[in-house]
Amino acid sequence: MRKFCERLKELRTDKRLSTKKLGELTGFGNSTISRWETGVNDITSDNLIILAKFFGVTVDFLLGLED
Repeated sequence: MRKFCERLKELRTDKRLSTKKLGELTGFGNSTISRWETGVNDITSDNLIILAKFFGVTVDFLLGLED
């Protein structure tokens, strides 16, 4: 999950989004996004798909299974 945490933060900051703004755009709370980025909480497969679609990447990319 460490790679997911890194990729999520990287994608968010590349788009110049705060956790709050990303939450507003995706329907997640900013604290939820922060917990995913720090590895405190794991993400569900449904939410992983939502983020992949939002950022225009694959789930495999988010999970670090492809570059």
